[in-house]
Amino acid sequence: MTENFGLPSDEEAPLTRSLTLMGTGTSVGVPMIACDCAVCTSSDPRDQRTRTGVAIRNGDRRFLIDAGPELRLQLVKARIKQIEGVLFTHAHADHIMGLDDLRIFGFRQPDPIPLYCERVVEVGIRRTFSYAFSDDDSLHSRPRLVFRTIDESPFELAGLTVQPIRLLHGRLDVLGFRIGDVAFCTDASAIPDRSWPLLENLRVLILGAIRDEPHPTHFNIPQALEVIERCRPRQTYLTHISHSLPYTDTNSRLPDGVDLAYDGLTIPLDELSVE
Repeated sequence: MTENFGLPSDEEAPLTRSLTLMGTGTSVGVPMIACDCAVCTSSDPRDQRTRTGVAIRNGDRRFLIDAGPELRLQLVKARIKQIEGVLFTHAHADHIMGLDDLRIFGFRQPDPIPLYCERVVEVGIRRTFSYAFSDDDSLHSRPRLVFRTIDESPFELAGLTVQPIRLLHGRLDVLGFRIGDVAFCTDASAIPDRSWPLLENLRVLILGAIRDEPHPTHFNIPQALEVIERCRPRQTYLTHISHSLPYTDTNSRLPDGVDLAYDGLTIPLDELSVE
């Protein structure tokens, strides 16, 4: 590991610009249900991987990327008390099923929580969480949410410029996001030609790499290394990791400048170290 990153909380960390990987596991998480393999029973906390979740900090402002099934636990662990929105890469269950846990933020602020996503993702979220967007009277609490449609054009959020990056997840169009010289690209199996320039001159690339063996909708380790060789970031962290990749053993065979990510890994968005 080339830098000493920690998990800053809203209460304890200095006000910095950072990206925290709250979850780094595949759609089934690690430990996986009913599995007794070496990784699922590992005592190394870096082998315990919740589903995808990212928290972006810009001083005292926050937003998230994706809202996976463990979102409540991730937010409690990071002690995040306020957000200005959520970006979505796509509408698969492991990226949206924590949506209802956004209710607490809507209770504490006057305006609904903005959800930044493509129109097709909005359709999927509305279908899955129909109760949240119903006009029917109800005595039950609902998350207060509002959609903000995005495409591949850059936009501003919490004082930061966010550049969407088109990726392919099997046959599905999904988005990655670049903020400054840090890019988050999970759940990808191919990168369209027009997206490669957006991956140039990166200090940190966070890239999905599910396992060693080929997969129909995700990069495996060899394919991820090919991407890294082409765009040449200074440091790469592999995410969306299955239980077939033990943290310590896998890192020992990865090239310099490439490491497995782990839940709680925090990466500065400026060229500064985290205190």
